Formats: sequence, structure tokens, C-alpha cells
Amino acid sequence: QVQVVESGGGLVQPGGSLRLSCAVSESIFRLNAMGWHRQAPGKERELVARINSGGSTNYADSVKGRFTISRDNAKNTVYLQMNSLKPEDTAVYYCTASRYVLGRWNDNWGQGTQVTVSS
Repeated sequence: QVQVVESGGGLVQPGGSLRLSCAVSESIFRLNAMGWHRQAPGKERELVARINSGGSTNYADSVKGRFTISRDNAKNTVYLQMNSLKPEDTAVYYCTASRYVLGRWNDNWGQGTQVTVSS
């Protein structure tokens, strides 16, 4: 079981920036992918950004050009830099650490961190 711990959420004004961090309990090189998901009140959880073991990234259309996912292999940490934040970005953000084993994805989830974008 991989331990996943997010941090960095908070309250920010529209147009502002936040950086979320996600620390995992083992080497990132042992994981096939890491990602950020979010869930807003009354909405389904959605994938925001993902980075795989080769460094390739993908983003939800709603955050392209504003959010950047990156990793620090030495610190076993993945980041989500969020710029030009909008009220609709308000949600609980969850980090996932995933392995692809025997044809199935095995996802480990963090507890989530609240991001609120409001004036």
C-alpha cells in the first residue's frame, strides 16, 4: 500500500495561483503514473492532470494552459501548479499514485486538500 499525502490547498482570489504537493511513501520510479483529481460539491470526481513514469503528461481541457503537473523524483513528490484560478476550480483535490499490474490499474488515493477560489 502506497501512502499518499497532499498539501498546499487553501483560499485564493480569482486569477491567483496555488501549488499543491503530493508526497508518496516510495520511489516514484516504482509507480506507473501519478495524477491529480478533483471533486466539486454536487459533481463527479474528474481527472485534472496525470504524469506517467516516462514523464508524459495529460490534462483536462478545462485546465490546459493554466495548470502544470511536475515531479521531483528525489523527493518522491508530484506537484500541481495552478495559475489563473477561477471560481469553478473550487473543489477537493486528490492525488493518486498508480501501478498497472496484471492488466489492472491499482490506485492509491490521498485524503484530499481543499482549494477554494473566491473573492
